[in-house]
Formats: sequence, structure tokens, C-alpha cells
Amino acid sequence: MQSQISTRTRRTKALALSAMFACLALIFSYVEAIIPFNIGIPGVKLGLANLVIVIALYELNFRYAFVINMVRILLAGLLFSGVFGALYSLAGGILSLLVMWILKKTELFSMVGISMAGGVAHNMGQLLVAAAIVSNLRMFLYFPILMFSGLVTGILMGIVAYVIDNKIPKSIFR
Repeated sequence: MQSQISTRTRRTKALALSAMFACLALIFSYVEAIIPFNIGIPGVKLGLANLVIVIALYELNFRYAFVINMVRILLAGLLFSGVFGALYSLAGGILSLLVMWILKKTELFSMVGISMAGGVAHNMGQLLVAAAIVSNLRMFLYFPILMFSGLVTGILMGIVAYVIDNKIPKSIFR
């Protein structure tokens, strides 16, 4: 009986944390949508919501991080970027999270390295969808620019995620 209560309590706590993380990721998506960050290259963003996803991947698990990411992408798509924006984000978000999860399981990379790989994978996922939509492989000529931006923003968001994760009391997640 006690273990059932304990399991239910942990699940309820994880569900509440997931809802809060999804809301926070959506807020970060909104902030990114309203703050002009234009360096002259279309598609380049900071990826503020990735902070939440990386921390969720480390502190909760893949399943919760996946749901948080999907809820954020679908709601942000409906509210801020439209169907095509949501489609691009969905492809990038799924590929990014899968890459980060696989790399995390190897235990060979730091949170910063995993975030960096996620940034590059996110851009690759978006590029794959763009190339499929326009049926033109020339879209991949744009990949070096997106790879560099994914590296830079992934490193930056990884550093911030690492600092934040170390400041959050771990008792919140247990």
C-alpha cells in the first residue's frame, strides 16, 4: 500500500512538473516570437525553449521531455507561427530530442555538448522538412549556416541550462 502511494505521488509530482515545464517552454517560445532577433539569416533563433527541454531530459526522463516538447511545439505553432512553423518545429524538435537522448544515454557528453548537438539536429530536422516541402535538395546548401548557428546557440543554451540546473534544488524532482 505504501509503495503504491509513493509511486502515485511521484507520478503526480512529475505530471505537475511537466505541466509547469511545458508552460515555461511556451512562455520562452512567446518571448522569442516577440523579441526581434534578426541577424539577417532566416530561421536562426536562440532556442530559449530548449533550456526547459534539456533540463527536463536530465531531471525527469525522455518520455516527460518528449511530451513537454510536443505540447510546447503544438501550442506555439497554433498561437505564434502557424501550421508550417509548427511543422518545421515539430521535425526539428523530434530530431533534436532524439539526438540529445541518445547522446545522454552514452554518458560521454556534458549537458553543453548535448545541447549543442540538439541545436544542430533541430536545424537539420527543419531543413529536411523544408527540402521535402519545396522538393529541392538545394536547400541543403543552407546547412553550413544553420549548422554553425545551431552550434553557437546550442552551446549558449547548454551553458545556461547547466547553470540553471545546478541552481535548482534536486529535491524538487525526487
